[in-house]
Amino acid sequence: MMPVRILHVIGGMDRGGGIQTYLMNVLRHIDRTRFHMDFATVYMRGRKGAFDDEIRALGSRVYSCSPPGHPWRFLRDLRHILRTHGPYHVVHSHLPYITGFILKLAAQESVPIRIAHSHNDHTHEEATASRLRRLYIQLMKRQIARHATIGLGCSRQAVLSMFGPDWQRDPRYRVLLYGLDFTAFHQEPDPAARQELGLPQNAFVIGHIGRFVEQKNHAFLLEVVAEVATRIPDTYLLLLGDGPLRGAIEAQAEALGLKHRMIMAGGARPDVPRIMLSAMDVFVLPSRFEGLGLVLVEAQAAGLPSVYSDVVPQEADIVHPLLKRLSLQCSASTWADTIVAHAGQPAPVPRPVALDAVEQSAFNICTSVHALEKVYAGQS
Repeated sequence: MMPVRILHVIGGMDRGGGIQTYLMNVLRHIDRTRFHMDFATVYMRGRKGAFDDEIRALGSRVYSCSPPGHPWRFLRDLRHILRTHGPYHVVHSHLPYITGFILKLAAQESVPIRIAHSHNDHTHEEATASRLRRLYIQLMKRQIARHATIGLGCSRQAVLSMFGPDWQRDPRYRVLLYGLDFTAFHQEPDPAARQELGLPQNAFVIGHIGRFVEQKNHAFLLEVVAEVATRIPDTYLLLLGDGPLRGAIEAQAEALGLKHRMIMAGGARPDVPRIMLSAMDVFVLPSRFEGLGLVLVEAQAAGLPSVYSDVVPQEADIVHPLLKRLSLQCSASTWADTIVAHAGQPAPVPRPVALDAVEQSAFNICTSVHALEKVYAGQS
C-alpha cells in the first residue's frame, strides 16, 4: 500500500526553533511505512539546514523554494514541487498568513488534505500592523478559511489567533499539542557543564532559552537579573538563542554592569537538556506573547523552578509546584523577589517526579504522533 505522502511547508529545518524540534520528533517517531514526510523550506535558499542530513537519512527529502517575499516565484516553486515530486496527499503549512495562498495552490493541485498550523499568538502583531498589512492578513485568513480542510494550533490561544473567536464551532479547527521525546532528560546532571560554559560551580544561574526578538522580552529579563544580582552577588544569566536583537541586548547588559554575568551559549545546540539539567537553577520566560512556550515544558522535564509571564498559554502548565506566573505589569523587583526565593532551596518537586509527570502528559511524543497520524489518514 502506498504511504500517505505529506509535504510540510516551513521556513527552514534548523535547530533552535520549537516548530523544527517538534517536526523532527514527529519524523523520528511516525510510522514511516504508512506516512512519508517531505519538507519545502522557504528561507534556506543556498543554505543547508542543521537537520537536513538526518531528514534524508530517515528517507525524507528537503526542497528549497523562493521566499514568500517574492510570492509569484514562491508559488511557482511550490507548484513545481507538488507536480514533480508528488502526488502528495497532505500539504501541511507552518507559515503564518502566506498559508492562505499555499493552501489555495494545494487545492488547485487537487491535494485532498490541506492543513493550516498556527504556532504562535499573532494578536500583538495584528494590533500594531499597518493598514496595508492588516488588509493582507484579512485576505490570507479568508483564503485559509476557504481552503483549509484542517486547522491546527499549538494552544487555544494560537487557534484563536489564526482562526477567529468562533473556531470551536467549526469541526475543522482544533488544538494539537506538540510532542516531545523526553529521553535526554533521563541523563544525570553533568558537573562539567558549568565549567565548559564559564560558570562558577557555586553561582546562582538564571536560565533562558529564546531568540533575541521583541517577543522574548530580553530587555526586561536583564532588568530582573540586575535586581537579583543586588541580592545574590554570584548571580549569572545563561542565554541560549540568537537573533537580530543580540547586539542590543549585549549593549544593555554592559550598561547595566551585567556583561561579566551573562553567558551566551549559542542558539543551535543539540544538548539543551544537558544544559538545563546541569547548568540552570531557575528558568525565566518573560515573553510578551507565546503560542505555547515549549521551552517551559522542557524546563519542567528538567525539574527547574520556572518564573514566567502570565501570557504563556496554560496548556504548558504541567508540574504546578514548579511554576509561578507573573504579570509583565509587575516590577522587575517583584520578579526578582520570586526568583530569589528559589536560591539555595531544593526544587519543590524531585526531578524524577517532575519528569514522570511531563512524560505522562499530552506532550509525550507518542501521544502527539498518534493524534497527527489520525489527521493525516483523514480519520479526524
